[in-house]
Amino acid sequence: MKIVLINRSDQLGGAAIATLRLMHGLRSLGVDARMLVVDQHGDDSHVTLAGNAWSRRWAFLAERLGIYVRNGRSRDTLFKIDTATHGVDVSRHPWVKEADALLLGWTNQGMLSLKGIEQLGKLGKPIIWTMHDMWPCTGVCHHAYECQGYLAQCADCPLLPAGSELARETLKRKAALFDKVPIRFVAVSHWLEQCCRRSTLLHEADITVIGNPFPTSEYGYEFVPQPSLPDDAIVIAMGAARLDDPVKGFDLLIDTMRHLREHDSALANRLHLLLYGDLRDPSLLQQLKVGYTYLGYITDINAVFRQAHIVLSTSRYESFGYTLLEGLASGCIPVTTGAGGQTDIVKHLHNGYLTGSNDPADVARGIVWASQANLNRADQHQWVADHFDAQFIAQQYLNLFV
Repeated sequence: MKIVLINRSDQLGGAAIATLRLMHGLRSLGVDARMLVVDQHGDDSHVTLAGNAWSRRWAFLAERLGIYVRNGRSRDTLFKIDTATHGVDVSRHPWVKEADALLLGWTNQGMLSLKGIEQLGKLGKPIIWTMHDMWPCTGVCHHAYECQGYLAQCADCPLLPAGSELARETLKRKAALFDKVPIRFVAVSHWLEQCCRRSTLLHEADITVIGNPFPTSEYGYEFVPQPSLPDDAIVIAMGAARLDDPVKGFDLLIDTMRHLREHDSALANRLHLLLYGDLRDPSLLQQLKVGYTYLGYITDINAVFRQAHIVLSTSRYESFGYTLLEGLASGCIPVTTGAGGQTDIVKHLHNGYLTGSNDPADVARGIVWASQANLNRADQHQWVADHFDAQFIAQQYLNLFV
């Protein structure tokens, strides 16, 4: 069986990593799986660029220009919304022509237009669309947050100027596409599935929940203590592509550490944060009331988590929650807000702690619980292998095609 996976990038972003891992998982099952992208960084022989340099550049710039003209010329929202008005035509690519089935991933920012997806539909091949965020069920946004517009017609989009019809128009274009092209959707979490079930676009769609694949065997879980820290130190790892992205909740981390300092100074004295990822405002680190090490950009995430006891996420929104899987596979105990797909990864008081809110006191309670839980690191690792191993996930996709 030949399957072509289509995603904007092969390495940049969680969707890219997930799609590449899925391709490898499918190949391990004997499937001739290949991947088309418009932003290639790796050298995998089963990944190639779609289109030519000019078509890729034009698709990206033309869509951004259209958004800029209609979003009040705001740079703040220029990359928070997508309209899929332009994309690269992959319908005539040899890999696509030869494929038995197509698997779409994160296809925005010049990868596929809605018209391009319609062209793929005309080929008569089965199409599965993995939803890595909310965009397929909204007008233009990837994260609706508190907005309920996608439950109706996406009127009065908070990311657009008052009176703008761009979100509503895009939603209607998506509805027309979904009426023409039979697509089976995959949500990467039950939370995302529930959002789609409530939406005006996908409330009656064919949706299956399949988590993102994970290369569990590549992750060691034995704890590696740091000689610079006391033996009784409790190390908490937390990271993101951009730590101070508002959605990642760095302010909640600050407030949680302050709460612990004020209410449990003995524990606060033992805590040490390992922080990684981009940080545009380094002065935020000075507000932390516990010891910390800022690592910046890292390449070996497993090595970081093997130095930690707890993996912490203060995100206000996650479609899935890859850092939690990385921490779990490395033997850590996750403490996280339950605002999204984290609930598929963390089982409250079993392998981790799910807070009921963004209350610093609740996050602090989770850290206290995790510091006392003494869970077996090998068991944490095995839980990931049992539920998200790449071959296991790939087989679930394959079952949708056969």
